[in-house]
Amino acid sequence: MNEDGIGHPIYRMNEIHNMLCDLDVSKCAEITFEELETFKLHNKDVLFNRTNSFEWVGRTGVYYQNDNISRVFASYLVRFIPNAKYLLPEYLATYLNTKYGVWDIKRRARQSINQTNVNPEEVKEIEIPILPMDFQKQIADNLQLANEKRIVAHNQYIEAETYLLECLGMTDFAANPDAYNVKTLKESFLETGRLDAEYYLPKYEELTKIISTYHNGFKVLKDIVDFYRGNFIPDTNYAKEGIPYLRGGDISSNRIDDVNIVYIDSKYHYNNETICNCGDIVCAMIGSVGTAALITDEFVGAYISNNLGLLRPKTNLLRPEVLHIYLTSSIGKMFFKQRNMVTAQPKISFSDMADIPVPIIRQEVQDEIAQHVQRGFALRKEAMQLLENAKLTVERTIEIGGGNLLIFNKLQE
Repeated sequence: MNEDGIGHPIYRMNEIHNMLCDLDVSKCAEITFEELETFKLHNKDVLFNRTNSFEWVGRTGVYYQNDNISRVFASYLVRFIPNAKYLLPEYLATYLNTKYGVWDIKRRARQSINQTNVNPEEVKEIEIPILPMDFQKQIADNLQLANEKRIVAHNQYIEAETYLLECLGMTDFAANPDAYNVKTLKESFLETGRLDAEYYLPKYEELTKIISTYHNGFKVLKDIVDFYRGNFIPDTNYAKEGIPYLRGGDISSNRIDDVNIVYIDSKYHYNNETICNCGDIVCAMIGSVGTAALITDEFVGAYISNNLGLLRPKTNLLRPEVLHIYLTSSIGKMFFKQRNMVTAQPKISFSDMADIPVPIIRQEVQDEIAQHVQRGFALRKEAMQLLENAKLTVERTIEIGGGNLLIFNKLQE
């Protein structure tokens, strides 16, 4: 797998959220034609995560073919194709995400020291209440409408980033991938502490020069935000309610996904500086370095784990929405790629991030970008509500005795 766009986009276990496969994937895979024929996804395929932590195993989502790009799925995912005469894909995915479906999957899970597995053959033995087709179509309509809304929300972010790049005159920025620098020890390690060749590539010097000569001025990141690091809380201290505890896996497509958020007891002695405020930005410090999410009203008061960093604006020079778009844009990704330390897992420190140059955009431009972001958040919230309503509707209908129990294995094409 690679992050250079070589091959076909590939879905992995962390790219299924809220009963839907994500719109974006971060990696591609170079595969043969025969492998493409085997693993190519088709509209309304249902993907099931058969191996991961106990928390993530069994995650299920519908794949919608929203464009003409051929995508594939990793071997640790399983594709289900239900017989639509009895079972619509959206209803299957919804049921497996209800409390009844989750319980039935988890009880079949086999836990080892490092991971949990569910045998797909056992999943096929799950008894599924087959509700009337008209009801299933209503559930499908909810998921399809949610998918449409998240596409529009996603486009709002794309428009915001495009507008930002236009204002910076960087829409067509393309560095020479083959260029390199020759640095002396004094010019490299003694000044920066870095010996990795990636850090000194000319494309980063060119990018830094463009931002630092922006006509409206610039600041480095440490001048406009304060940095805070979360603390590790072992899962033995998780609670069913209390303070939301955000971890790296809770950030998806640079937004917070609340499906698997855990909580810590309100009696826990936490650091007030790492309790999230509206407008804070949380970012991955380990693993998916550069992934970042903006804290909105529903996550105010959340606590962050030690694999996340918190950036708290300390000036009014840049709106939080604009800073978030900048850091997660193609420009921000380049700066994070330059500065991350590639070890067993990529990681980055606040000292590495401190001198990232940030352009000070004109206020009217900032306001326009912020409006795109806010519209995107509103649409995404509407989509999440549609998905939640679908799940609750299925649970309530089952509770009043709806549907005949049939074995899932009998309902596949």
